[in-house]
Amino acid sequence: MGNRNGATRYLTGVCAKKLFVTTCFIVLACSAVVSALPFQAVAASSNEITVSAASSLTNAFGEIGKAFETKQKEIKVLFNFGSSGDLLRQIEASAPVDVFASAAAREMDELEKKQLIVAGTRADFAGNVLVLVKPVSSKVTLKSFEDLKDPEIKKIAIGNPATVPAGMYADQTFKFLKIFDSVKDKLIFGENVRQVLDYVARGEVDAGIVFSTDASTRAKEVSVITFAPEGSHEKVIYPIAVIKETKNERQAKIFVDFVRSPEGQKILEKYGFKTLNK
Repeated sequence: MGNRNGATRYLTGVCAKKLFVTTCFIVLACSAVVSALPFQAVAASSNEITVSAASSLTNAFGEIGKAFETKQKEIKVLFNFGSSGDLLRQIEASAPVDVFASAAAREMDELEKKQLIVAGTRADFAGNVLVLVKPVSSKVTLKSFEDLKDPEIKKIAIGNPATVPAGMYADQTFKFLKIFDSVKDKLIFGENVRQVLDYVARGEVDAGIVFSTDASTRAKEVSVITFAPEGSHEKVIYPIAVIKETKNERQAKIFVDFVRSPEGQKILEKYGFKTLNK
């Protein structure tokens, strides 16, 4: 598996149909991929926690994980990134998860309703902004969300509204602006917000809707056209909580506290997230 000292390991490749049974993880050492193994093969240990987090948190949580392990040398962090809806289903199916960080209240509300999080551990820790983007190489005219109605725009990528918060917010925006009927047949659904970003960056679609923090990671390939209008969708708020089935509640709480600490918030701000600490 390679050298694990000071390294944060990442779980990726969420498969909604097969849930966590077919999910694969990638171990990263100093941001380099070194190996991959099935998700179910990961054995929980008293000094290791698994954090399932929304895809849009990939870069920020990668740095947060390294900073956390530097301070808490006895605790190792394993990240499982994917769409919030898919991560929710994994937790409902008893995947070995200690902490969940969602890109919307919807998924956390569902877990709380089913009493699947540790009481008193839920907290909002970041905010984000929804943006309309297009490929840098694109020659299509696109200046506003309303322009998505134009025949020149043939393919629009958004996250699957049922499982991807960014897609849910995009759907709400279309309906608020009363353009949904004009764009619904152009929509290409991604399984998470980073897949939507990939579609745009590769020029496979004419436009896409992602979070501003995602767009900034591919600034050379993706142009931000405009922000979603104020009030056009629910506020983008990220909640975090400890999962009730955790066997490492103390360590999980320490991680949640670190995310909400001034150091954790500073890292989130560095990656473009809105911080919520009062």
